[in-house]
Amino acid sequence: MRHKISSIARYPVPIRLGFFILALLLMWLPIAIPIYLLGRDPNTVSILTMLLLYGEFIFLLRWWGKCVYHQRRILQHYGLVRTRRNWLDLLRGLVIGVILVFSLFLVEGWLGWLVWLPSTVLLPQIILEGLIVAIAVGFAEELLFRGWLLDELERDYRPAVALWVNAILFALLHFIKPLPEILRTLPQFPALIVLGLTLVWAKRLRNRLGLPIGLHAGLIWGYYIINVGQLTQYSGQVPDWITGVDRNPLAGVMGLLFLAILALGIRQRLNFLVSGKQAR
Repeated sequence: MRHKISSIARYPVPIRLGFFILALLLMWLPIAIPIYLLGRDPNTVSILTMLLLYGEFIFLLRWWGKCVYHQRRILQHYGLVRTRRNWLDLLRGLVIGVILVFSLFLVEGWLGWLVWLPSTVLLPQIILEGLIVAIAVGFAEELLFRGWLLDELERDYRPAVALWVNAILFALLHFIKPLPEILRTLPQFPALIVLGLTLVWAKRLRNRLGLPIGLHAGLIWGYYIINVGQLTQYSGQVPDWITGVDRNPLAGVMGLLFLAILALGIRQRLNFLVSGKQAR
C-alpha cells in the first residue's frame, strides 16, 4: 500500500494535483454536506466549512509529504518556517502592501478622482479586524499557491513555466463565478496575473513564505481599512476601468500600474540576488 502511494510521485503534475484534490474532497464533503444541510446561518456555515476545509488541507499536506515524497517536514520545505527572518519578512511585506494601497488612493485623491472622508465607523476596530482577516487569507492562499502548488509545478517544469502556470491558475481560480460577472470584472484578471507573478518572485527571493504572505496580507489589509472604513468616495471624473470596477483597485488601470511597479521592484531584487550568487 505504501509503495502504491509513493508511486504517485512519479506521475505527471496534473495527475498528482488531481489525486490530491480528490483526496481532499473525499475528506471534506462527508462532513461539509451535513453542515450545509443543517446549518441555518449562511455566514456561520461558510466559516465552519472553510475552516474545516483548510484544516484538512494542512493535515493532508503533512500526509502527502510523508507518504508521497518521504518528507516529514513538508511545510518547512514549502517555506513555512518559524524563524526570526521569516517573521521579519512577513512584517516587511505587510508594511509594503499597506503603503502601496494607501499610495494608490493618495495619488488618485491628488488627481481629483476621489475625496477622503472622515470615518463614520470605529476605525481602530476596523484596523484590527482587517489585520486578522488579511493575515488569515494571506496565510491560506500563499500556503496553497506559493507553497504546495508551486512546489508541485517546480518538480516537473522549468522555473519560468512553473512561474506562469502558477500565476495564471491563481488568477483563474479567483474568477470562478457566473459568466456575466466574469465579463463585468474582466479588468481584474491582468492584475491578478501580475500579483501572482509578484508573489512567486517574492517566494523565490527568500525561498520562504513570510514575504509573500506579508505582501498579500498587506494589500488586503490596506484595502479593507479604506473600503470597510468608508474613507474615500470616487468623484466620477474618470471611468471605473481606470480606478477599479466595484471600487476594487485591482480591477482598474491604476491598480495594475501600481502592482506592476511592485512586481518590477521585486523582480529586479531577485535578479540582483541571483546574479550575485552566480558571481561567487
